[in-house]
Amino acid sequence: MLDRQSWGVIFVLISAFSFSTKAIFVKYAYEVSDQVTAMDLLALRLLSALPFYILILFVFKKNTIPLYKKDYLWLLAAGFMGFYASSLLDFMGLLYISASLERIIFFLYPTITVIVSAMLYKQGISLKVGLAIALSYLGTILVMLYEPVKHSQHLWLGVGLVFASAMTYASYMLMSQKVLPKFGAMRFTALATLVATAGFITHYSLVVPTGLHHLFNLPHTVYYYGFALGLFATLLPTVLMMIGIERLGAAKTAMISSGGPIFTIILAVLFLGEQLNMIQWLGCILNIIGVLMVSLNKNPPKP
Repeated sequence: MLDRQSWGVIFVLISAFSFSTKAIFVKYAYEVSDQVTAMDLLALRLLSALPFYILILFVFKKNTIPLYKKDYLWLLAAGFMGFYASSLLDFMGLLYISASLERIIFFLYPTITVIVSAMLYKQGISLKVGLAIALSYLGTILVMLYEPVKHSQHLWLGVGLVFASAMTYASYMLMSQKVLPKFGAMRFTALATLVATAGFITHYSLVVPTGLHHLFNLPHTVYYYGFALGLFATLLPTVLMMIGIERLGAAKTAMISSGGPIFTIILAVLFLGEQLNMIQWLGCILNIIGVLMVSLNKNPPKP
């Protein structure tokens, strides 16, 4: 019989694996048709997950902590940055770089969070954390330098988009720290998703010439990948991750979920035919070690 902590480990592992499938589904969807865009996939992702997040709002009762106007403003900003801007930039980046490199770059977001926190709150970064950050970026550069030739034409564009995605997600993490305890983890995630969905659908209707008519006339296979993105690569990992944090704590959860990039790379090798040489594998290891050291730092910068 598994105890509470053992179930927590299982939930976090499933969460890390599920989230690692995101890049695979996006790559497959792009192969279906040249007409499929990052905006199409993000719209399908948000819409397919939306009913379940609404259900979460009904299941998890409101927090008794009083909420103010500024708390809702932080929620709006966090929803826009984390579930809208970050996802869109990430999906766009996957047009130009491999799934393996995308995951390694995006995995830098904890280091960005630490750097921005130190700048905002005028706190120094310890030598250990500084070395860990340098290690993670060195590993990322090694993976990037040996990116396959077929992705090299727009390499820097893809790298820039995914790095911007990691930066916006780091901003989401910083913003959520301010109000997440007030809303509760599950409710905050659900509300942030609702904010992102409402904003994005409005944006989509204005930017895409034929509006929602275009969205509902894509190749059928694209919908399968879109739903998989929403349910298997978004809803499932976020819910299981929250349960894991509740049972194991943030530090142990970070350690277990650090295998996410490896999951993505293995899936990319199996399903997308991507290959990494020995130097790139070394880069992956350095990246993961560096990010893990930052994530498990016992004295992060605090306001």
